Amino acid sequence: MHLFYQPDAGAFPFLSEEESRHCVKTLRLTKGDSIDVTDGRGSRYKSVIETADPRRCTFRIQETTTEIPRPYRIHLAVAPTKNSDRIEWLVEKTVELGIDHLSFFVSKHSERRLLKIDRLEKIAVAAMKQSLQLFLPVIDPLLDFASVLTQPADQRFIAHLPEDGSAAPLWKSARPGGTTLVLIGPEGDFAKPELDSALSSGFSMATLGATRLRTETAALAACHTLHLINTI
Repeated sequence: MHLFYQPDAGAFPFLSEEESRHCVKTLRLTKGDSIDVTDGRGSRYKSVIETADPRRCTFRIQETTTEIPRPYRIHLAVAPTKNSDRIEWLVEKTVELGIDHLSFFVSKHSERRLLKIDRLEKIAVAAMKQSLQLFLPVIDPLLDFASVLTQPADQRFIAHLPEDGSAAPLWKSARPGGTTLVLIGPEGDFAKPELDSALSSGFSMATLGATRLRTETAALAACHTLHLINTI
């Protein structure tokens, strides 16, 4: 099955130039071939190609179905790494696993303070299509730490491994359902004032295991853990 993205597929039954080129040039699909199109909001349009133009591939919708959203939402807020490849990997893999909302923020120990959000959104679209999902996650522009602390959620955690081992693991602390927000710090970890601010703002400290994890590994571990909590 070939899945394509068109956010306004119901009103505008044609693919973007980039999607059209992939469809016609790369996959060599032609008039009469079947394709699936999603709007990234849960709708699937089973369609047939009408014009196999690599600049504007048009399609005719034959059937529309709508997927019900999961009864829980996962929101990760991450301090981006210095290496942009690792940020892109993080976006790709969390989208493949299934994430609803991804925020990036500047921390005191952050090594990167600029992000190409449009590039990350393209990676998210590709990962959504590759994993045959119908919901495209929200990716926020780069936020300051204070703004992250005001993000709404039913339960909120800050991932941290204290030396005294006083924090409980996320799999024990989080409960199923609702929206769960997890803060993932930079490679230099959160500064103490940031930890204090998060705790005073209603966040609970939680660990993601007994070992120190890279930022992108921690994000993936948190995402997977929350899925397990909600599905077993």
